[in-house]
Amino acid sequence: MHGRQKKIWLKTMMVAFALIMTAWQASAADKKPSPVQDSVSARGDRVAMVNGTPITQAEFDRSLGFAKQQFSRMGKPVDDAQMKEGVLDQLIGGELLYQESKKAGIQIDDKTVDDRLAQWKKQFPTDEGYKKALQEMHLSEDLMRSDIKKALAIEKFVVDKFVNKTTVLEKEIKDYYDSHPDMFKQLEQVQASHILIKVKPDAKQSEQDEALKRIKEIQEKQKKGEDFAELAKTYSECPSSSKGGDLGYFGRGQMVPPFEAVAFKMKPGEVSDIVKTDFGYHLIKVADKKAESTIPFDEIKEKLGQYLKQEKVQKEIKESVDKLRKEAKVETFLK
Repeated sequence: MHGRQKKIWLKTMMVAFALIMTAWQASAADKKPSPVQDSVSARGDRVAMVNGTPITQAEFDRSLGFAKQQFSRMGKPVDDAQMKEGVLDQLIGGELLYQESKKAGIQIDDKTVDDRLAQWKKQFPTDEGYKKALQEMHLSEDLMRSDIKKALAIEKFVVDKFVNKTTVLEKEIKDYYDSHPDMFKQLEQVQASHILIKVKPDAKQSEQDEALKRIKEIQEKQKKGEDFAELAKTYSECPSSSKGGDLGYFGRGQMVPPFEAVAFKMKPGEVSDIVKTDFGYHLIKVADKKAESTIPFDEIKEKLGQYLKQEKVQKEIKESVDKLRKEAKVETFLK
């Protein structure tokens, strides 16, 4: 199995079971989750017992905080009670898998834990930033190491039991491709560069006049033969200036309407007249255009195969956890 494919499947698995390590890797620098005030355990700091092993209130609160952050970023409303129930189910599933990993004799050595911890630390420019993140998440490094070790054990168990034993035939991939044609449509796209002189829509008239004067001066330089990309690097006030103004390929709906309307009418090689948007004044140069098309099967086959294998693995994990839970002694104490 290719390393890149394995990372895709493992990331999905780790998110699915709300393992704390995933939360650290995905949002290490985020603000700490808000404490859960209304999910009080009926038995001290335990929210569940799984075959005699407790899931603590602290674990639950961290996972719930992470889940709320993720849904908030996606702009999706969610019922609070349903989210709590879902997070608890995920933690119980993770604990059941961990117990199975121990039965399978899986052991994680200290060096592997150290390596994973070092990867996470690299996200912080200073040691102080790393320590601050731990404090904000109410974690000690010992607890972090313990949870990393648990996460890695589950990871290895899932790879051995599910990922490595799951295959997707080319016929399955082709059948899916043929039966979902809308998924593989590629809408019309434009590759363009621009030069931006910023001015706010509510700026004073004198400020707007000054910005317009500056973009006209740049336009004159371009008309006299100066290189568009070099002008963008020198004068553009967009972050794309470092790339000569290149915005890459974009489809309809990805840019503000006035910009998009001009870009999609132009031919490759053309430079626009001055365009006004809420960001300011632009000069636009179109480099290439792609007509609406369908992504060829051979081009998408590998990624589609990864997706279908991921779906199979998720289904098999869920079925396995459901079976383990029926056979386990699980007590929950959330109100």
